[in-house]
Amino acid sequence: MLGLTACGGGSKAPQQPVSGVFAVPEIAEVSARIEKDGNNAALYYKRAMLLREQGADSLALTDLKKTVSLDSSKAYYFSSIGELLFEHKDVQGSIKYFKKAIGIDPNDPVSHLKYAKLLMFTDNNQEAFTEINTVLRRNPYSGEAYFLKGMVYKNLKDTNKALSSFQTSIQVDPQYQPSFLQLGAIYASRKDSLALRYFENAYLIDSSQMIGRYSQAMFYQDAGAYEKAKAVYRKIILKDPQYADAFFNMGWILMRQDSFEKAARQFDLVTRIEPANAGAYYNRGVCYELMHRTREALSDYRQAVELDDTYTEAKSGVQRLSSQK
Repeated sequence: MLGLTACGGGSKAPQQPVSGVFAVPEIAEVSARIEKDGNNAALYYKRAMLLREQGADSLALTDLKKTVSLDSSKAYYFSSIGELLFEHKDVQGSIKYFKKAIGIDPNDPVSHLKYAKLLMFTDNNQEAFTEINTVLRRNPYSGEAYFLKGMVYKNLKDTNKALSSFQTSIQVDPQYQPSFLQLGAIYASRKDSLALRYFENAYLIDSSQMIGRYSQAMFYQDAGAYEKAKAVYRKIILKDPQYADAFFNMGWILMRQDSFEKAARQFDLVTRIEPANAGAYYNRGVCYELMHRTREALSDYRQAVELDDTYTEAKSGVQRLSSQK
């Protein structure tokens, strides 16, 4: 949980050390401007957003609180704090800032929708509907609002209404990728090949993200169409050689096709990309054991247990192979 307090006012901001995240050129440039204009709320907000991009959320929160201390008239300043606190599980803190944002601008769609996400997370589904409908009354073409309505219906286990809301979302905003992914997931749960079309559209909207293609591969994998799944995983790997899940699932399929040596190579690649992936060590160990390479299998099982001491299968593997010595 983030627990930083706001900085005080003043005509000149304290100089930040030009090291670490503050050495990032874009952040350094804004910091230099803050040094000259320490009462400019917009500069603190801009730096906060840049800090968030670098994963420096505590520093971003400090800047955001400085922002609202200098200018308390803008709703999105407060909703940005609410969103950041919510991401760090400070629900009560985030509620305060979302309500403040809505109080400043009751018509601000960003604040209403961010607050709706929080309400949905805390299972206050009817209140979430109220926030979403407030936005839709003013803008019936908000793809995000219909998407969130679909997610609330999904929370309520009303799949048909969720489906309808996601479909409305892409009708009003054909580029709203999250709705395509949700539609694909619903049809995939029904084992309907229409899911593949939605996943493909999700990928085409933003081909820098592999989730659409990965979801296609999983559809084929779950259906037992292993060669089709492997073909999609290869496409993913060509586009992103660091996509560990594609290698992992290739290994999983190869194990089921009795290609243990090839499968072991896939899991080996996962351990290089994600050295802390206990499942990769365990599954490579299974491959080695099936190839009667007991020493290597035992080593992998032990490594899996070291990474995850709750890994029951790996512990069983250690016990089984140790008793064979």
